[in-house]
Amino acid sequence: MATVNPWRPTEPSGRKLSIHVVTWNIASEAPPLDLNDLLQLNNQNLNLDMYVIGLQEMNCGIMSLLSDTAFEDPWSSFFMEVLSPLSFIKVSSVRMQGLLLLVFAKHQHLPFIQIISTKSIPTGLYGYWGNKGGVNICLKLYGYYVSIINCHLPPHMANNDQRLEHFDQILEMQNVGRHDIPNILDHDLILWFGDMNFRIEDFGLHFVRESIKNRCYADLWQKDQLNIAKRQDPLLREFQEGPLHFPPTYKFDKNSDNYDTSEKKRKPAWTDRILWRLKRQPHAGSYTPELPVPDFSLSLRSYISHMMYTISDHKPVSGTFDLEVNFWAAWHLAEEQLCWATSPNTPALDSNLKPVVFIPMITLMHEGLWTTENDILISYSSTPDFLSSSWDWIGLYKVGLRHINDYVSYVWVGDNQVSSSDGLNQIQPRAILQDDPLGEAQPRI
Repeated sequence: MATVNPWRPTEPSGRKLSIHVVTWNIASEAPPLDLNDLLQLNNQNLNLDMYVIGLQEMNCGIMSLLSDTAFEDPWSSFFMEVLSPLSFIKVSSVRMQGLLLLVFAKHQHLPFIQIISTKSIPTGLYGYWGNKGGVNICLKLYGYYVSIINCHLPPHMANNDQRLEHFDQILEMQNVGRHDIPNILDHDLILWFGDMNFRIEDFGLHFVRESIKNRCYADLWQKDQLNIAKRQDPLLREFQEGPLHFPPTYKFDKNSDNYDTSEKKRKPAWTDRILWRLKRQPHAGSYTPELPVPDFSLSLRSYISHMMYTISDHKPVSGTFDLEVNFWAAWHLAEEQLCWATSPNTPALDSNLKPVVFIPMITLMHEGLWTTENDILISYSSTPDFLSSSWDWIGLYKVGLRHINDYVSYVWVGDNQVSSSDGLNQIQPRAILQDDPLGEAQPRI
């Protein structure tokens, strides 16, 4: 009788994740009362799985920053209040002065998400000030590496070279520095968005405004600085963008739909953009057999601006994507690689190449009834590709949590581990830590 591999999927299977990406320069304003259009909450056909939200020019005055350090900032609280009843949980966030990046996912996807790192890259004042720069969240999603970058690049028409330098600088500073984490350019997906501040060259104000009025965008696309740069830079060209079938999103008079009527009369531009890059497939070498490629693809469903919001001099932009992962194709590739590696006279391949994307990365097992009077024993197993760390911790949550830090209590894995063998780990907490009002002992996400 043939042996059955419990890790192997029994039939071809796949998963489509719908991801909604938002970028908005909010000009230090508070959230409006209704963001249903921005979050596409009235579109019943979307069935979204994740939200990725990047804001620029958050209020970063001293009192506001102190308040946001002690409590949730108003925008994060607003998004959690709206999305939590829909089973979305804030899985990670990172803030650098006016930049904020949030990632929400439906609760059923949490066992398949691992936050690898968060990072802030200031580029203002020669890298010492965070009024410009980028923030990044690196995660594993169903076994694949995904990097998410929200940026704010230098303004003004004449600073295009500086914008491109900052773009390269943010990209270069993304690498985590761990040998088991690939270079960002080897990540399966990069989502990069924000107020990139690229402008429209050559054409005068009157021509640009008349083109917008008549919805004749084709000529403006040709003079868009980002499009020009992509034609000249091979790496930038690898980043894709949807068609700009919406009006330029900057600069508006606040609380109106009128482009800038101040003395400066700034020329409209598509400053707010959403880009993405899929990992390049390696070319087969002279000794490498033809292997099937895992079905990991990203398709754009919509790329729009939301002109109804007037609190800022920018209009928000959103992109809705379908991320498709074919588990069967991924498994077939792994089997082919491992079989080839074990054949005679061939170099060995790392068994970590096996993309285990169809089972939770961590599986917890009950060990009797947990009470405050008795010792607690926690058992868990992890998948072979789980990236363990000295910062690993286990949290206890109430039903209906809004974010990952919304725990009742937690324990550090390394300090409380009593056994580890054959993939099974056991933790016996010496004490259940309660919320620490000083924040000195709380886990890092």
